[in-house]
Amino acid sequence: MGKLPGDIGQFTELRVLDLSYNKDLTGSLTPQIGNLKNLKKLSLIGCGFTGAIPAAIGNLENLFSLSLNSNGFTGPIPASIGYLSKLRWLDLTDNKLTGSIPVSNEITPTGLDKLTKAEHFHLSDNELSGDIPLGLFKSNMTLIHVLLQNNKLTGAIPSSLGLVTSLQVVQLDRNSFSGNVPSNINRLINLTQMSLANNQLTGPIPNLTDMNLLNYIDLSNNIFDQSDAIPPWFSSLQALRIIKMHKTNLEGELPVALFSIPRLQIVDLSNNWITRTLNIGSYPSTQLQLVDLRNNQITDFDQRSQYNNSIGLRLAGNPICGESGVVDEFCSITKDTGTSYSTPCNNCVTSSCDSSLILSPNCQCAYPYRGSIIFKYPSFSSLTNPTIFMSLHDSLMEFFHKASFPVDSVALKNPTRNVDDYLVVNLEIFPSRAQSFNTTEILWITFAFVNYTFTPPEVFNYIYYFIPNPYETGNNKDKASNTGIIIGSTVGGCVVMVLLVLAGFYTFYWKEKAKRAPQQSHSFELWDPSDTCGDVPQLKGARFFTFEELHRYTNNFSEFNNIGKGGYGMVYKGSLPNGKLVAIKRARKGSSQGGLEFKTEIELLSRVHHKNVVNLIGFCFDQGEQMLVYEYIVNGTLKDSLSGRSGIWLDWTRRLKIALGAARGLQYLHDHADPPIIHRDVKTNNILLDERLDAKVADFGLSRPLSGANTTHITTEVKGTMGYMDPEYYLTQQLTEKSDTYSFGVVMLELITARNPIDNGKYIVKEVKESMNKNKELYDLQKVLDPTIGLTSPLKGFERFIDLACRCVEETQIQRPTMSEVVKELESIMELAGINRMESSSSTSASYERGSKDYSSPYDSDSLLSYSLGSLPTKLHPKNLQKAGQAERDEGVEEQAGCLWSDRLPQ
Repeated sequence: MGKLPGDIGQFTELRVLDLSYNKDLTGSLTPQIGNLKNLKKLSLIGCGFTGAIPAAIGNLENLFSLSLNSNGFTGPIPASIGYLSKLRWLDLTDNKLTGSIPVSNEITPTGLDKLTKAEHFHLSDNELSGDIPLGLFKSNMTLIHVLLQNNKLTGAIPSSLGLVTSLQVVQLDRNSFSGNVPSNINRLINLTQMSLANNQLTGPIPNLTDMNLLNYIDLSNNIFDQSDAIPPWFSSLQALRIIKMHKTNLEGELPVALFSIPRLQIVDLSNNWITRTLNIGSYPSTQLQLVDLRNNQITDFDQRSQYNNSIGLRLAGNPICGESGVVDEFCSITKDTGTSYSTPCNNCVTSSCDSSLILSPNCQCAYPYRGSIIFKYPSFSSLTNPTIFMSLHDSLMEFFHKASFPVDSVALKNPTRNVDDYLVVNLEIFPSRAQSFNTTEILWITFAFVNYTFTPPEVFNYIYYFIPNPYETGNNKDKASNTGIIIGSTVGGCVVMVLLVLAGFYTFYWKEKAKRAPQQSHSFELWDPSDTCGDVPQLKGARFFTFEELHRYTNNFSEFNNIGKGGYGMVYKGSLPNGKLVAIKRARKGSSQGGLEFKTEIELLSRVHHKNVVNLIGFCFDQGEQMLVYEYIVNGTLKDSLSGRSGIWLDWTRRLKIALGAARGLQYLHDHADPPIIHRDVKTNNILLDERLDAKVADFGLSRPLSGANTTHITTEVKGTMGYMDPEYYLTQQLTEKSDTYSFGVVMLELITARNPIDNGKYIVKEVKESMNKNKELYDLQKVLDPTIGLTSPLKGFERFIDLACRCVEETQIQRPTMSEVVKELESIMELAGINRMESSSSTSASYERGSKDYSSPYDSDSLLSYSLGSLPTKLHPKNLQKAGQAERDEGVEEQAGCLWSDRLPQ
């Protein structure tokens, strides 16, 4: 895929950018990313980025979530991240970051200590060094997770850690911390999980008496002072599930009460100085799985004669096992030799499938979506216990069904421990409606894991990562991975859903214009009136470009800059020297229809200036080339959005706004342009959507001006597009403004049905009229409606909209309204729908935001499900959309739309 282009910095209204799991996205992260000041979520998980994290990332003042984990970033953590005052989620895990953790001081004005709203510091698996600064933690912080394991940090654990009483998880293992554990650490009364293992900590074993919620504690491999007494909290912390204190100089006799903690599962106290008699009591915890006391000084075992292997007791290396003739099972040095767990099939008749299909647990042959879930701190040791993994299986299926994902079954296979002692569970997810998932369904599943919307059973803990495998089916000869799917969809979607134009450099622009003035005065010297282009065009304000200029602005008309093609020729994206992006329409050599259309568009568009009409910036008539230079409209055509190719979901409100915008553009052409203009090719392919989804009428190649005696009608050769063409114009060749009205009426019907005007031999106008029943709700048109149109809001004004569309497509022109009348009626419908004129003509994308409520924690499954699925193609997920759409508005991100779906992806 290459590098993330610097052009990304021009998408200044982008709200969500998620390019996760694209290994081919490499190189450094461009500093232009700092221009995306409206960005709320940046997720680049599992890509191939290298180099330093740019300091410009601190410019993303609205950022809520920053996930750069699992890349190859090097260098220090930028102190500028401290400027992200709204940041809740910071994940830089699994990179190659070096240096110290930045905090503010007299020299540096900011650092991570400024992130007082942050709930997550995930900085593990890097090469960070030096002390944890005392000033990193403050009492006004809202941190939940501090994950710093597997770095090269040194020095003492700062006592300021005890000030952050909101903490639930602290992971500082696998560093080189030394000195005493701070005595005030027991103030962290909300802590559920703590690991300080594999350091060089000294002093007394920390007092954890008040941590009544603690269920996982690992202090292994430290050099604590020896004491004659076991710490009293061993038997008082009733939430404990796992206690690991391997090689910690622990000394004394274990209290019987330790083993009766009701949810205790694992006790690993091996390689210590535990003495005397072992007594696990008559009623140990029913969940107890493992008691590892190898290499201690235990001399006797009270329950020796009654011992059974339901509890994995390990006493090898103790004096009790050195007695002559001892053959007790607990004295042997054996490992769990049970068969690793795999989800069983449901009594399938067949045991195999044809070709590369896989048999699912429900006995269906299909292509599963595979991946691995890595759980960092599960609360169990056995990998053969079916009950534990069945609970994970059931949780996954419950999640998929509640989210209405098309999942038939799930298979868990071969759980293992990796080199970091993390649990790795291999996963196969089988489709329910076909033999394979489509692109969007793969995205649903992947993003559900990426955004932590799945909550695993409690014993697995909730710190996990999903690593997807390439998704291969019988049709995927190129073995396209879901990585490719995700980057294609996200990059394509982000290009489709962003604000495009940077503020122009005013002084530079006028200097350039002055330079071009001599060229422009001679721009028509080679214009040949005898050619198909006609007389020299009469222009107002369009700029002349040389061929060399446009050649340079489009990177030599590279394939990368090619954004479309048609009968006229190719369309290229270009960037002017002032940073403004343009769309350059280049006529094919020898194009039979390009000459007059070229002149027509130059003449007409140089005279029209309206926010709902695409703006002509200039043209090129040089070296035999004919090119038109337009403003670049970021979100493509209305047709692309209605068909689903762009991935933009249009609800009822947005469709009304688009209809009104396009109508205003046509009204301007008919009533206010000089001379008035008949477009003659109004269709959804010629209505473009800008960064605010405002409609812009485009493509004036077939347009005709009205002047003098022709203000009523003109006789002309019939041109247009079948399905949109006025039948009276077609029969009489009499062209008037009402011909555009007819075409616009077809566009209105297309807006509510998302169908082509002529589809499988059915004409949309006839089909709607024949299906209508005005005595029923929504005129009984539910069968022909786009199913996504009203999923998040009622269709207020729908009947009046249909009435207006039907008036526009009347057989005779005299029965149709003018575009001025259409605009007035649409404005009235907007008011009926509760959309005032200010909102319908707002100048910024903020008009789509309905609130300012803060985001919830990324581990809040309800809020995150709404958040992540809100950006999916809504038509494909009807069951949850009403909730998802409402959650988007509540969260103030109705127009987040950063992770979208490209029309180039296979289905």
